[in-house]
Amino acid sequence: MVGVLLLSCGRGGSDRKASGEPFQVRFVDVTEEAGITIKTTSGGEEKRYIVEAKGGGAATFLDYDNDGWMDIYIVNGSRLEGFPPGKEPRNVLYRNNGDGTFAEVTEEAGVGDAHWGMGCTAADYDNDGYTDIYVANFGPNVLYHNNGDGTFTDVTEEAGVGDPRWSTGTAWGDYDGDGDLDLYVANYVNFDVHNLEKYRKVNVWRGIEVMAGPRGLEGAEDVFYRNNGDGTFTDVTTEAGLTDRLKGYGFAVLFADYDNDGDLDIYIANDSVPNYLYRNNGDGTFTEVGLEAGVAYSEDGREQAGMGAVFGDYDNDGDLDLFVTNFSDDNNTLYRNDGDGFFTDVTFQSGLGAPSLPFVSWGTEFLDYDNDGWKDLFVATGHVYPQVDQYNFGMTYKERNQLYHNNHDGTFTEVTDVAGPGMQIKKVSRGATFGDYDNDGDIDVLVLNMGDRPTLLRNEGGNRNHWIKFRTVGTRSNRDGIGARIWVTAGGLTQMREVYMGSSFLCGNDIRVHFGLGKNDEADLVRIRWPSGLVEEFRDLKADRLYILKEGEGIYRVVKFGRTV
Repeated sequence: MVGVLLLSCGRGGSDRKASGEPFQVRFVDVTEEAGITIKTTSGGEEKRYIVEAKGGGAATFLDYDNDGWMDIYIVNGSRLEGFPPGKEPRNVLYRNNGDGTFAEVTEEAGVGDAHWGMGCTAADYDNDGYTDIYVANFGPNVLYHNNGDGTFTDVTEEAGVGDPRWSTGTAWGDYDGDGDLDLYVANYVNFDVHNLEKYRKVNVWRGIEVMAGPRGLEGAEDVFYRNNGDGTFTDVTTEAGLTDRLKGYGFAVLFADYDNDGDLDIYIANDSVPNYLYRNNGDGTFTEVGLEAGVAYSEDGREQAGMGAVFGDYDNDGDLDLFVTNFSDDNNTLYRNDGDGFFTDVTFQSGLGAPSLPFVSWGTEFLDYDNDGWKDLFVATGHVYPQVDQYNFGMTYKERNQLYHNNHDGTFTEVTDVAGPGMQIKKVSRGATFGDYDNDGDIDVLVLNMGDRPTLLRNEGGNRNHWIKFRTVGTRSNRDGIGARIWVTAGGLTQMREVYMGSSFLCGNDIRVHFGLGKNDEADLVRIRWPSGLVEEFRDLKADRLYILKEGEGIYRVVKFGRTV
């Protein structure tokens, strides 16, 4: 069955300029007009304890009601002293109205968790066709099952995924190829709120006293859950070879096939200790190869403060490269995949090193914001020490996020200054989630800010170039098609992306796979390799459409996003 559905966007002014004429993409803050009103909480303003400084906002785009529009789920935090009953900050769910605005539906949907939220992802863990939500908390995690009628049920206890520790990043992937999604949960520090005196000692940073940690504090081990296929999960951390030997202060979690062997590997960005790369052995176990693969340390062999991370083929050579965000006075790190199981740190030669040095960096993504066929880079920033504003360190607590344009030659140029008013905003940012919320054919950004409202950045101008999107529906594979790999060839350029859930800093993204096509008005060849191993090919697909691909059945539906001028 192949159908064509036309969706009309709620805003106009999207005509393309003549071919070859340069144009400038602008990001504009539309938070208020979109109706996103939540102000997140994360401890006190002085940030005396580490738990108060590391969260502060995470979110995921998801289409929970299957109407074709990306909704938003945002996690909220708390305070160490707590709140009066009924006054606790809660997570929120915003339903996309399809006209550029959102309606808050948290209460009727039943997803207003009031724990101290850290991260979240959304995936169809039970293959019933509806997207579920997993929330990582400081305190027990929560799994919400989508009932298919606009409501959710908390199934944490029966599912067996309510880790009570300080969890941070989560990601979904089918590591064993059995057709359902397994779950990796990173944990950070064993922090006891009933023994705060233990954490009152301070660190000294640049001569000033700041909060303790993470060094010197006891790390918390990560956990890996195998999906049993019946709505329950089993902790298989040890038997899968994923024992967190360093108790590594885990943050970002990524599933990706970095070595092109057809199964999903796992990368963990750790704060202040070596990062982990777990190679999937294909037999239900993993081997940690971060050091030998070249992604555990920086180029000069230093441990870094890994925060956010993302895989993406920035150089269009057919394998997944890796970008990791880090602390100030250190650089973010770009690892180029050499295609032989090894990576090379190319941070400074790519132009991404020096501009990152003054900033504490968090959420990130390879996004083709101008649809030219090359993946650009967004980085959310914000310091952890409010005290920096009292000194002339050349850095501030509130920081401006960064946008880098891909120069098509292995290098990037920072374009923050000319990327519109939304990129000039200074906040204490943490997570960032990426997706086309207004269905106009370019990628927008939702940035989560500590103790503040999020910033919804609408992309204005990216759709002046052509694009193509895919939504994968698995049959033999998991329903979301997570782990599928898609190649698109247009105008002599071949791009590759994987379907994933869990990236950036403690966030999930729009699960639809987006490719910019530049001035090409069709894709000459599209090839998909499903997690089951099935390969399908499609030729001469028209641009500026969403293609829903159903495993083994080809193109199930075509959605043409219209424009209201």
